This record gives sequence, C-alpha cells and structure tokens, in this order.
Amino acid sequence: MRLRGRDWSYPELLTIVLALCLAVSAIFAASTSAAAFGIYNGAWDGTTQLQTLADDTDTESAVILNTTAYDSASTNTTAFIISPERNYSAQQTARVQAFVESGGTLVVAEDYGAHSNPLLEDLGVSARIDGRPLRDEEAYYRSPAMPLATNISDTNLTRDVEQLSLNHGTVLSANNSTVLARSSEFSYLDTTPNGELDDNETLRERPVMVSERVGDGRVIVVSDPSVFINSMVDRPGNEQLSRNLLTQTDAVLFDFSNAGQQPPLAVALLTLRQSAFLQAIVGVGLIGLIGLWAYNPSVETSLSQRLQRDKTAHPQTESSTKDNLESRTVALESYLLAQHPEWERERVRRIIKGVLMNDAQKEDNE
Repeated sequence: MRLRGRDWSYPELLTIVLALCLAVSAIFAASTSAAAFGIYNGAWDGTTQLQTLADDTDTESAVILNTTAYDSASTNTTAFIISPERNYSAQQTARVQAFVESGGTLVVAEDYGAHSNPLLEDLGVSARIDGRPLRDEEAYYRSPAMPLATNISDTNLTRDVEQLSLNHGTVLSANNSTVLARSSEFSYLDTTPNGELDDNETLRERPVMVSERVGDGRVIVVSDPSVFINSMVDRPGNEQLSRNLLTQTDAVLFDFSNAGQQPPLAVALLTLRQSAFLQAIVGVGLIGLIGLWAYNPSVETSLSQRLQRDKTAHPQTESSTKDNLESRTVALESYLLAQHPEWERERVRRIIKGVLMNDAQKEDNE
C-alpha cells in the first residue's frame, strides 16, 4: 500500500496501528486514576463531575497538588478537601489556616478517614467527624445504609436544598458549630455494627453538615464525601448544594495535595501550567522538533535531489543518457540500501523506478 509517497507493507501498517493503540492506552492510563474520591477518576466513586459542575457554572476552578496555592488565593475562594489519605503537615495546615482566616471558605468532606479530624483540630474548628455508620429504616435512597438528611436549615448555602442523599456516611459532633443539615428522626448510629437497630441504638436527628467561623472565613464540614462523587452528585439535593458552594464564590480550589497517588500525566500538566520556565522549554523543544521534521526530506525527495546533483556535476548527452541509466539505478540502489538496510531490495527498486519516472516527467515538462 502506498501512502504519502511511500510504499507500506501490511505488517508495517499493522505495527503502526498497534503502536498507536498502545500509545492511546498509555496516555489514558497516565491521565486517569482509580482512587476513590479522585478528581481524575471518572468512575462512580470519583469526583470528576464536581469539577464539571464548576465548569458549567463558569466559576474559575483549579486542581491543586501543593498547598502553596493557598498563598495566592483570593479571599472569596472556596476550597474542597475530600477525604484526604494523609495528614496535613504543620506547614500545610498553616497555609490552609491563613487562607481561611483571611476570608476563604473551606469544605471538608469525610466519613471514616483518620486524617480530617486532626486537620479540623489544628484549624481551631470544634466540629468532629463521628466515624460510626449512619442508617435510616424510613428515610433512605436505595437502602437504609443510604439515608436521607431531610432536615435542612434555611441558609444561603442550603438554598433550594430539600434533602441530601448520603451513601454509607456518618454524623458529626457539632459542638460550637452551626448545624446546616440533619438526618431524619428515624436515623440511628449502627454502633454494633450489624445493619440492624439494636436496643442500645436510639432513633433521633443527627448533624451531617455544619459551618463554623474561623477568623474572617468559615469551615464547612460534611459527614459523607460521597455527596460529591459521580454517582451521587446528580441527586437533586446533592447537586443543588454543590452548585451553591460553587457559585457563591469567585474561584474554587480542589485540594488533592494529600490525596495519595495522582496520574503522572495530570501532574505533569499541572506542573507545566504553573511554571512559565517549563512552558518556555517545552515551546522551544516543539519548535525544534517541527524544524527537524521540516528539514528531514522524504526518500523520494532525497533521491530526486541526488539525481539533480549528479546531472549538474556530470551533464549527459541524449545518446549517453540511456547507457548511463542502468549505472545510475545501481548507484541509487546502493545508496538506498546503505541508508535503509532493513528494506527489501524489491521495495528499493520500486521506489527508484517511481523517482526516475517523476524525474523524466519533469524534464519533459521543462
């Protein structure tokens, strides 16, 4: 098969197709993640839809992998920390605290992880995440393990939110914070846990979302990060809450600085966006590659140029041209085989024949 002036064998084309498939698969694997609550996880337990909602609301949003981003955040910015997998260091916490105290809003969503309560304590927030599973045999989405928070306070953050759908969530100890949402009066903490209401477990409302002032800003705590995952964020109350959080602000930060392993390609792109120096290096490199590609002629062009040089250096009469055709063919064949030893001789001869025919046509036109 001849494509772009070159003969390609079917094994070569098959190899190219397989290489392209592998390259696409590698790029996909390097740019996505399977981590629960991950912003690059498009599966049911990821949070890519939350970022999509931010884009839909035209709110400027950014994924951050380093807490230094808090230093340059505006005062009317909302940051999300969703079930971190590591503790925030003292230096990281200091940056987050400075961000909140200067007027920022921090949303912390957690259920059973061990790293959010220490962060809340270091930030001076009195609310705590309980960590025991919440169930409701009356008000639930698909099962009692997915209870509905039906008691919603009338605030700007909860505007038009009638209920929240939880997914194996827990509750909060509100302490000095303001309760924004509670579970129904039929909910209970499955302390056993056996999936049933036992004699030592009581039915009553419990806080699942609170807000607390810290300096000029505030910290909002949600007792279930699943409220924001792809399979739950489109639930009516969950989506409206997300939109409220995303629109009542100038900018949004999705803080995954302590969320474990991130896709290498995504990390590289984020690093590139944040560094003008790296952008310049990549730009120069791309220009160089384009220059090399443009400078490197095709096989046919290279042979034509070689023929033209030979004619200029050794002009031939019409009677001698036919006699020298065979010798020129042999010389070109040796040249091509030296440049491409992996090519078969028959393929080389087809290329030479095509070049000689094109060259002859050009001479006739002249």
